[in-house]
Amino acid sequence: MKKILFAAYSLDVGGIETSLVTLLNYLSSKQYEITLVLEKKQGVFLKSISNKVKIIEYTPKCGRNKFINKIVNLYKRIKFIIVFHNKFDFSCSYATYSIPDSFVARIASKNCSLWVHNDYKELYDREAYHSFFNKIKVQKFKKIVFVSNSAKENFDNEYLYINNKTIYCNNLLDYKNIIEKSKHEIKEKKSEVFTFLNIGRHDEQQKVLSRIIEAAKILKKENLKFKILFVGDGKDTEKYLELIHQYNLTSEIIMVGVKTNPYPYYLICDCVILTSNYEGYPVVYNEAKLFGIPIITTDVSDAREDIHKKYGIVCNSKNSEEIAECMKKIILNGINNMEKFDPVKYNNRIIETIKYIIESW
Repeated sequence: MKKILFAAYSLDVGGIETSLVTLLNYLSSKQYEITLVLEKKQGVFLKSISNKVKIIEYTPKCGRNKFINKIVNLYKRIKFIIVFHNKFDFSCSYATYSIPDSFVARIASKNCSLWVHNDYKELYDREAYHSFFNKIKVQKFKKIVFVSNSAKENFDNEYLYINNKTIYCNNLLDYKNIIEKSKHEIKEKKSEVFTFLNIGRHDEQQKVLSRIIEAAKILKKENLKFKILFVGDGKDTEKYLELIHQYNLTSEIIMVGVKTNPYPYYLICDCVILTSNYEGYPVVYNEAKLFGIPIITTDVSDAREDIHKKYGIVCNSKNSEEIAECMKKIILNGINNMEKFDPVKYNNRIIETIKYIIESW
């Protein structure tokens, strides 16, 4: 039985965490002995992990005294090296941004991979982009896995000397579990009014939910009838609530809060909407496809290739006016000729790639 290790930050609610849980639960059902190393052994998804997965904690000290931090962290690194050096057949740093996770994965096996969940070229300028990947020692990984083609291509162009290590592999979809969970009762009911759904973290820098609120303001002025459900929370929730009240949109926009099971909300909406500045590959894309719900999205990740004219609309620009125009179009005309999504075929392709990532080096 092959021994594999994954390193991640925590198991709080989020797209990356959802994907990790799905992947670990799938692998634990196969012939793999799995260890999960968390910087913080916390999060609602801890209960969702298979009991076959061993969970340990590796938490660097981050106190006020930098000298003590260095001493303690040196001791922790040495201890980890002694116990785990090359003890695994495969290891993975799943939290791209984490320097400790990078260390853990590179020590645990010679066959180590870095999973990249965002297109950091959209977030950083060229110097910062290289600084980001150099800090996590990207060149020392055997494979660098990207969840979107666009992020892989951007990296390949910047790191020509290691672009032979890069692989595109989207996230597995636990579609049977998602469909079953979607049947759970929620207090919100299906409305006769056209309903948009946004699921995600309330982070203005990345998700830019103010664009949806601004677009709602425009649509209300045009006397269009609609509702918008925001499922999630975050550091900018209060800012969004203030904006909703300022624009008198409390009847149109409903803050549902964070949900460990967001799937029933797909069944009471007419369209999923995403207005991010950048993404890896949004899990809501495949979830919306699974339920046959059209998508309005900004041009992030592989949206042009995967979504436009297949499963929804990709906005031509990332501004409120364009988003409002797309929302208006779908309210009045809907989406015709949507493709049918086959989750079995989709997963089979991903499974073959994952097997290659783990077992070939």
